[in-house]
Amino acid sequence: RMHKVIDIRVLGDYVIWMKFQDGLEKQVNFRPYLGKGFTAELLRPSKFKEAFIEEGGGIAWPNGYDFCPDYLHDYVPAVTT
Repeated sequence: RMHKVIDIRVLGDYVIWMKFQDGLEKQVNFRPYLGKGFTAELLRPSKFKEAFIEEGGGIAWPNGYDFCPDYLHDYVPAVTT
C-alpha cells in the first residue's frame, strides 16, 4: 500500500515535519541527502523552503529532486528532539 504525505512544514536546519495519511507524524533531517550535483542549490535555505507535496504524495522541490513517500515513511529515521 502506498503511503502519502498530506501535510508538511519546513522547520529549520533542513528539517521538514510531515504528516502521512495513516496519521504518522515525523520530522526528517534532509541535510545528509543534499550537497552533491543538482541538490547543492537546496543547501540555500531560501531554496530548501520551496519544498512541496507532489502529486504522488512524496516531497519534492522545483528543481526536480524528490523523495518517495514510502521511503520517507518506512526507512528515513525521524529526528529526535
